[in-house]
Amino acid sequence: MSRLFASVRARATLAATLVVAVALVAAGTAVLLSLRSNLLGEAGTQAERSAREVATELAVGTPYGDLSLDVDDRPVQVVDDRGRLVAASEDLERISGTGVDAVKPQPAASQDGEDAADEDADDDDDDSGESLEPGEIGERVTVGDGSATIDGDTEDYRFAAVPVKSDDRGRLTVYAGAPLSAEHGAVNTALTVMLTGFPVLLAVVAWVTWLVTRRALRPVEGIRREMAAITASEDLARRVPVPGTHDEVARLASTTNETLTALESSVERQRRFVADASHELRSPIASLRTQLEVAAAHPELLDLDGAVEDTVRLQRLAADLLLLARLDAGERPADARVDLVALARREAEGRAGVSVRTPDDAEGTVTVTVAGSRGQLGRVLANLLDNARRHARSAVEVSVRREGDLAVVAVADDGDGVPAADRERIFERFVRLDAARSRDDGGAGLGLAIARDVAVRHGGTLTVHDAPAGGALFELRLPAA
Repeated sequence: MSRLFASVRARATLAATLVVAVALVAAGTAVLLSLRSNLLGEAGTQAERSAREVATELAVGTPYGDLSLDVDDRPVQVVDDRGRLVAASEDLERISGTGVDAVKPQPAASQDGEDAADEDADDDDDDSGESLEPGEIGERVTVGDGSATIDGDTEDYRFAAVPVKSDDRGRLTVYAGAPLSAEHGAVNTALTVMLTGFPVLLAVVAWVTWLVTRRALRPVEGIRREMAAITASEDLARRVPVPGTHDEVARLASTTNETLTALESSVERQRRFVADASHELRSPIASLRTQLEVAAAHPELLDLDGAVEDTVRLQRLAADLLLLARLDAGERPADARVDLVALARREAEGRAGVSVRTPDDAEGTVTVTVAGSRGQLGRVLANLLDNARRHARSAVEVSVRREGDLAVVAVADDGDGVPAADRERIFERFVRLDAARSRDDGGAGLGLAIARDVAVRHGGTLTVHDAPAGGALFELRLPAA
């Protein structure tokens, strides 16, 4: 069992660690993507700013040689509408990502722009369809990534392309780059921190989860140890400790104690039942044995009627015990349709002083039907009638009626009744209220216990009240079919 708890702790720790790991990976990925996106956007903004500065100089007619192309050692290209490189950064050795791989300017044949003015003078649209006037800088900016080598140093850059139209040189495109070293450095630094910190954080989470689950399962281990001790000692009076946490473990301990209480009560009832049954069986068996031994020695002294009576009593007691055993085992009653009116008349027949009052006395057509076992329900009525006849002075009345969805069978006598304090005790097994009554007259004290158990198994109730004639009134209520 301790290995089971250890596995529960291990599974809880592993699950918590995995959940945190997935969350950290997701969060880290989102942070890295957001950081990279922001840094790329900032680099693009810087590249656009540099390109527009050069475009502004071109718009006002600044010669190619006087352009600010070497500010901050960033790669800059100026390309005419024919795709020729007309100006570039001085130390630019290699470039990619702008669409123009040339690094050395190739100016037009006429620097004053006459050729440019003659050719394509009416072409006012760039590739994106934006129309520009002389001296105007385009609003649409194209951004892309590439690399460049300046004075022997190669780096990755984000390039911005800005169109501009000059009065004398026609349409030009300025490419300017901003280094991505800061973006790469920041992303790499964040990734390094995550790769270093995440394992440490996961280790902390696993350790804390391990400690918390051990503390949470400690009461469960106490419950397990106590249950093991109860099993070994067979002492059902012991109870497991209930922690004061008011959580699921505390409710588990309370439920376990309730189960132990019910089990203790059941075992105690079983022990008492076996003891009472043994005591009840001893008397008729001893009497029968005595009569048989006397008959064996003196045949002329054989009390045949007494032997038969003891045998019948023993048979009835055995049948009662067998029925109680089946009821305790949870045997479900049959699902036949039973007419309580006919059943009451059949059980009352042959019993002196018993009358039956039913709702069909006048017409003879009304029935009160329930679903259940005909034999068990007949046994209930027989037990109630036998009990009423033993206590009645002169008369017993049985009535059958319908009350809504219930079928009611009432058995009333004109005896002394049942004291209010004993109206539940009489349904316990082997209970006799009149201790002076002999076992021969009073029975074994199982009839009413059997009657209530059968009623409960059929979804009904059996209660006792004061009868109108002053005796006891037993009411059997069952769901009507």
